[in-house]
Amino acid sequence: MVRPLRFLWRVLGRRYPRVVIALWYQTAFLVALGGVGLLTLYQDMSAGEFWTIVAVAEALTLTEILLATTVAFRLLRPADPWLRGGRRPEDAPAAWAALVSLPLRALSYRWFFAVPVNLVPIAVVITWFLDLEWYSVAILVGGSAVVVAYGVLLRFFGLELVLRPVLEQVARDLPARARVEGTRVVPVRWRLLVALPAINVITGVVVSALSTTGSAELADLGFDVVVAVVVAFTLSLELSILLSRSILGPLGDLRRATEEVARGDLTVRVPVLSTDETGRLSGAFNDMVAGLEEREALREAFGSYVDPELADRVLTEGAVLEGQEVEVSVLFLDIRDFTAFAERSTATEVVAELNGFFEVVVPVLVAHGGHANKFIGDGLLGVFGAPDRREDHADRAVCAALEMATRVRETYRGRLRIGIGVNSGPVVSGTVGGGGRLEFTVIGDPVNTAARVEQLTRETGDDLLITEATRVLLTRAPVGFEPRGTVALKGKSERVEVHAPVISATRAGADRAVPPATALGS
Repeated sequence: MVRPLRFLWRVLGRRYPRVVIALWYQTAFLVALGGVGLLTLYQDMSAGEFWTIVAVAEALTLTEILLATTVAFRLLRPADPWLRGGRRPEDAPAAWAALVSLPLRALSYRWFFAVPVNLVPIAVVITWFLDLEWYSVAILVGGSAVVVAYGVLLRFFGLELVLRPVLEQVARDLPARARVEGTRVVPVRWRLLVALPAINVITGVVVSALSTTGSAELADLGFDVVVAVVVAFTLSLELSILLSRSILGPLGDLRRATEEVARGDLTVRVPVLSTDETGRLSGAFNDMVAGLEEREALREAFGSYVDPELADRVLTEGAVLEGQEVEVSVLFLDIRDFTAFAERSTATEVVAELNGFFEVVVPVLVAHGGHANKFIGDGLLGVFGAPDRREDHADRAVCAALEMATRVRETYRGRLRIGIGVNSGPVVSGTVGGGGRLEFTVIGDPVNTAARVEQLTRETGDDLLITEATRVLLTRAPVGFEPRGTVALKGKSERVEVHAPVISATRAGADRAVPPATALGS
């Protein structure tokens, strides 16, 4: 049934909702005809009387259809910008809300029209036309209510069906994580508890009418309606409740589990209580959450070996990140005289010392938006501005370097010294490697220069040196810088000007163990 409707949606386009609604409403004519036919089983009438009553019933039905169609078209107006405006994503939430709530809102208007347009007029006309007793109006209203209830259910579920192709397309255009609030809905519980008893009433009246031997009277119609209603809302209701619970129980478990997953709990599971569709759905949900849990564990493990931001980007974009030329600031850090410590210590002590040291400096790097690109023995290569672009990469790198130097002094009290070199410039960033092994890195002269500048700290006695290329990019440096001259670096044809932070008198006293800085020849 849905496939032909999807075809009509592709053919009719924006006209589809109004066309199918108007066509589906025509089923009310068949319902009215069936209702009059049902009446003939309880009330004798001539062919002329039958067709006269049919004409009146269909005329009243036409009036109701015109009113209901007008209302439905008005309810569709919020969806028109999406239907007629190129199906823009920004119009999708309003269109979705209008379409998904239309069956229920149209249903409420149907009952509003039913009493003045259908139930009372047709009962009065039949009573007068067939010259029945006055109390027959009440019996005919009850019988007509059964017919109208059938038409209401047919219209409601039919509208949901014919609008499905449009809703499928609108749902694809909804923005990611969109939450459409304020829509009127019919919970599954009420669908079952209302629809099933109503179907039982309709079925009971029809079966009772068809089982008559021609001796039934109009009073029997009233009796049949009352009996069908009593049975439907007593004996049948208990079965309806049990059926609804068998469906709603697993659905409730799934809803609560979904909310837990949305809050970040990937350990939640739902019990599989049956082998039907709800059981298979619960099992599929558990498999999905288990996959998400494995993915999260992989992401956390991956993030332990590479920068968490890089891990997220790889999981989103794939393993291969195309090379891009970007301007970055490179921070190169090294522990001074660590080789001597390693020679007189065990391997376990060396690893423990390095891990403790990196626990001090790496959080500082990350807090300032840096990426821990490589751990090179007792050294660290940090990058600011890649893989995530940052306009203030130089400020971030210098602030991180200053805080690292301070943290190391406060933590180790002169027992361990570091040197940091910072340089800025254009590099190529991306993944390199082969044989199934890849790593994200930055390649370019600024990286080599940062490493050479770090080596100069051993000659000047400074904890931190930055190049002129970095200094000119600073906009909010927390300290001043003084020149240390220009130097020739291995592999570079031009000399590089370097600068050191100006240490206050108070801080200089605290750092008495640091040898006085010396200027390099220019």
